[in-house]
Amino acid sequence: MAGEIRGLYVYPVKGLSPQELPHVTLEPGRGVPHDRGFALARPGGKYTPGLAEPLPKTQFLMLARDAALAGFRTHFDPTSGVLRVDRDGHTVLEAELTTDDGAEAVSTFFAEALGLSTPPVLAHVDGRRFTDVSVVSDAMMNAVSLVNLASVRALAERLDMPLDPRRFRANIYFDGLPPFSERALVDEEITVGDLRLRGVLATKRCAATQVNPDTAERDVDLPRRLHEEFGHNEMGVYAEVLDGGTIHPGDVIDYPLPH
Repeated sequence: MAGEIRGLYVYPVKGLSPQELPHVTLEPGRGVPHDRGFALARPGGKYTPGLAEPLPKTQFLMLARDAALAGFRTHFDPTSGVLRVDRDGHTVLEAELTTDDGAEAVSTFFAEALGLSTPPVLAHVDGRRFTDVSVVSDAMMNAVSLVNLASVRALAERLDMPLDPRRFRANIYFDGLPPFSERALVDEEITVGDLRLRGVLATKRCAATQVNPDTAERDVDLPRRLHEEFGHNEMGVYAEVLDGGTIHPGDVIDYPLPH
């Protein structure tokens, strides 16, 4: 049995909205290009410009604590370095993140949007990604995240409510394989054409998934409900890239199924 890739996403700024990709090229030991390359560090926190030491996600603005971030649609152009922020269908900010003026504009904007008395610090360090699991190891910092849409549907059916898969902020969404079969993928290989991945960690879910990506409201406690319905709070898996390749929506994904 094999499945199919249904969506590819990158999150250039930690906590802000995803960008759908028509394809992605992955290299061994590296994550999705530009994924979580920027973050908004909490004012008064441990981050200082240029700090290469990984910090826990609580040091940054994130959906688990800052649900209002979901009210903005953002797009980052890696060629120009420009971040565009839209609200209610209108562009409310354009700023070049790689310049001092642009970084200040983004920090000021989100301070006002979230009601912060002190602006956050735009964090960016060459070679670093502000992923939730960067604190585990540099290898985990470069893992890609996968979510099985059948698992999302299984949870939605138990809760008798629609669940937007975007709540789970994966890089790769796939379908056509049994729900929660991905939980058995630690130390197993996943193939998509020439691309070869190895599962390294099941993804335990936090309060970020409570936030509806359309309304920016916390409308369901998914970590708690996952545990109540299925006896665990996992949805998806992190994987490291063993052999690189370019993948597209529609490509076949295959992995060994649990017995």
